[in-house]
Amino acid sequence: MDQLSHGLHPQSRVDDFLARGWWANETIDGLFWQRVSERPDALAVTDPLNRESLDGETPRRLTWGEIGSEVTWLAARLLERGIGRGDLIGMKLPNSIEQLEVYLAAWTIGAAVSPLAMQYREHELVAMANNAGFDAYICGESFGDRSIIDEAVSVREQLQTVREFISIGRAAAEEREGVTRLQPQAANEADEAAVAAYREAHPNDPNDCTTICWTSGTEGQPKGVMRAHYDWLNFSWAVLDALNGHGSATDDSAAEIGELDHNDVLLNPFPLINMAGVCGMLLPWLRTGCVLVQHHPFDAPIFFAQVARERVTCTILPPALLWMLLNNEQLLSQVDLSSLTRLGSGSAPLQPAMVRGWQEKMGLKVINFFGSNEGVALLSSGEDFPNPDDRANFFPRYGAEGAEWGSRVSKWVRVKLIDVETGELVTEAGHPGELYIDGPQLFAGYVNGANLADPFDAEGYLKTGDMFEIAGEHEQYLRYVDRAKDLIIRGGMNIAPVELEQLITEHPAVLEVAVVGDPDEVFGERVAAVVVLRPEAQLTLDELLDFLRERKIASFKLPERLQLIDALPRNPVGKVLKRELRKQPA
Repeated sequence: MDQLSHGLHPQSRVDDFLARGWWANETIDGLFWQRVSERPDALAVTDPLNRESLDGETPRRLTWGEIGSEVTWLAARLLERGIGRGDLIGMKLPNSIEQLEVYLAAWTIGAAVSPLAMQYREHELVAMANNAGFDAYICGESFGDRSIIDEAVSVREQLQTVREFISIGRAAAEEREGVTRLQPQAANEADEAAVAAYREAHPNDPNDCTTICWTSGTEGQPKGVMRAHYDWLNFSWAVLDALNGHGSATDDSAAEIGELDHNDVLLNPFPLINMAGVCGMLLPWLRTGCVLVQHHPFDAPIFFAQVARERVTCTILPPALLWMLLNNEQLLSQVDLSSLTRLGSGSAPLQPAMVRGWQEKMGLKVINFFGSNEGVALLSSGEDFPNPDDRANFFPRYGAEGAEWGSRVSKWVRVKLIDVETGELVTEAGHPGELYIDGPQLFAGYVNGANLADPFDAEGYLKTGDMFEIAGEHEQYLRYVDRAKDLIIRGGMNIAPVELEQLITEHPAVLEVAVVGDPDEVFGERVAAVVVLRPEAQLTLDELLDFLRERKIASFKLPERLQLIDALPRNPVGKVLKRELRKQPA
C-alpha cells in the first residue's frame, strides 16, 4: 500500500511538534521491548477466563519475558512469509494474548495492523481488505460456533491484495490449502538473530503507520483511520493524565492513590480494535509495565471474577453497563470491588445519577472520556471535576480564559465551535456548534483520503461532527449536545445507517427505507428500519433479517424493529426527518 511506504505526517508537522516537546522519538514497539528488558519475570498479561468457550484455546498467563519471546518467534515467522516493514496485516482475533502478540510482532518488524471486529462477516472483510490493501490476513480458527478462517477462505478470490492467509492459535487445527497455521512458542537463538538483524537493517520510524482502525460515517462505507507511533503515543497521555488525576473517594476530595505504574492491573473489556482499547488500555499497559487482563465479550460474572482474582485497580466500562450494575444491588453485594481505584466510562453521554451513584455508593469517581479514532480527546477527571454531576455533564474547554486543567493535554489541544448553518465561530454560551479540534493527538488522514471529503478545515482543525455548546459560570466548560451525524451506537459499536439503507433497498419489497436508532437501556441504541413498501408488497422483520443475513453482514447491525409506513417524513428540500422516526424513550 503506497500510503504506508512513507511517513504519515508531513515533515513540517513532525519538526514543529518535536521542537515543542509534544512528540518524542519513541515507538510503540520500543516501549514494549523496554518493558521486556526491565521486567522479564513480572506478570504481563492474562487471557480471558472464558477463553476456551470463545475460541477453544486454553487461557494463559505470561510474564514480560515470556510474551517477549513469543513475539520474537512470531515476528520471525512473519518475516519468513515475506511480511515486513510497510506491509499491512488485517487481523480478526478476540481479546487474547495472541491478539497482543500479532500487534507487537507486526510493530517489531515495521508492519501495520488493521484490526477487525469479531462481529464482522465476509461482507465487511472484503470491503475493508480491498479498501486498505491488506497484504496478509491473520485470524483464529473459530469464534463461538463460527469458523473465522473458513469465512475468510470462502471469499479469498475477492480479496485482491492478500497474499498470505494465517491462522494463529496454540490448539491443534486442520490443515487448509493456502493457509499457514502458526502456533506461538518461545523463540530460539536463530529467531532472535533474524529479528534483530531485520530491525537493524530496517529501523522503525515514529512516523510509520502502526494501525488502520475503522470508523463508520454518514457516507455509509467504513473509513480507515491511519495512525502513526507519534500521534498514538501522544494520545496516550490524555488517558494517563485522566487516570492519574482521578481519586477513589466518597466525598469531593480526591484521595491520594499515586500515578498509574507497574503495580497496577488493567482490566480490558473493550474490543482491542479502536481508540477505547488501544489508547485506553494497550498504551497505558506499555507505558507503565503493569498487568493487562483481557476480557471478551462482556460477561458480568466473569468480569467480576477477574476483578477479584487479579486484584484489578483500573477498568473502563460503557455507561449503560455501569448504570445497570449500579442498580443491581444483589449482584453488587456479591462482588469484591475493593481493589478498584480508577474507573472510566465513555462512548455515550454519562448519566449524572450514575456518576453520582458510583461515587457515593462505591467510592469511585468515574472518569468521563469523549474520544474518537481520529483523535478527539476530551476527558473529565476527578481532579478537574470533583462534583459528579459536573463530571457527567461537562468537559474541559481547552483554551478558555482563566481556566486551568490538570492534564498536559490542555496545553496542546485547541478547540472551537462552528455554527453548522452559518459557518461562523460560536463564542457565546448556550449556542450549539460543531466541535472542531486540533492538536498533536490527531490522526494523519483516512485510507484513500483523496477520494473522501476533507475532515480538516483550513486551519488544520478536525471537524468532528459532534455538537457541543459553551457552558459554565466562567464559560470554561463544553457540554455535549448531540451527534451531528446519524451514526447509531449499539453496545459501543458504530453502525452507519446509510450502509444498511443501501442494502435494505435492494430487497424487492422495499421502495424506501430510513434506518434510525431506538434508545435502549443496556446497549445504548438498537437498530430500527422504517420502510415504505412497494405496491402490493409485504414484508416481515424475519424476512428482512433473512435477506440481510444472506449478505453476510455483522449481526450487531441487524434491525431489531421494522416499522411499515406510507411515506417517509421530509423537510421542504426533501431530506428525511429521522428525528420523527426515532422511537421515544419509555
